[in-house]
Amino acid sequence: MVAGYDSRRILRLKNTMNKLVAVFLAFNVLALLPAGAGDWVTYEGGKGPGKGKHIVFLAGDEEYRSEEGLPQLAKILAVRHGFKCTVVFSVNPTTGEIDPNTGDHQPGIEALDSADLCIMLLRFRHWPDAQMKHFVDYYLAGKPIIALRTSTHAFSYGKDSTSAYLKFHWQSREWPAGFGKQVLGETWVSHWGNHKKEATRGII
Repeated sequence: MVAGYDSRRILRLKNTMNKLVAVFLAFNVLALLPAGAGDWVTYEGGKGPGKGKHIVFLAGDEEYRSEEGLPQLAKILAVRHGFKCTVVFSVNPTTGEIDPNTGDHQPGIEALDSADLCIMLLRFRHWPDAQMKHFVDYYLAGKPIIALRTSTHAFSYGKDSTSAYLKFHWQSREWPAGFGKQVLGETWVSHWGNHKKEATRGII
């Protein structure tokens, strides 16, 4: 017996705590499960200047962690500014996990069909035509695109590719330098210095 508590109250408290722990663990286990093919994240907007507008984020690069950064940006824009935000990822179709090294599978990209804005951080993607069509249709509709970092070389098709969208390739000859040059103003040119070995030191 604890001072001020009888055994029945202690037992009820213990049972309540056990239930709360079980719920907590369940949510954390779900958060750790790999994303299955076809999975994406949607943050429903609330009040704010973005209410009624839909932003779609395309995460797919193996250098700058867009699969981590873009969901954070999407959540800020949804929670603080009211936009509905959908983030679609490169997904390994075998494991069902979000995998930035998988350049040929972007499930959920049909979200672009209802998008008011596309924010992309892509690098060397080569989606199947059925998925690429959603991106190309969005672009051809003249809707706005914010392209981050390596999106200048977002698409890369092998020389044996038969894709209907070969001209989007970053080294395209049909559409000189592809999507990056023709739409964004430049494709990838080169790295400055010794790539992945040099850095800038900032002193405050």
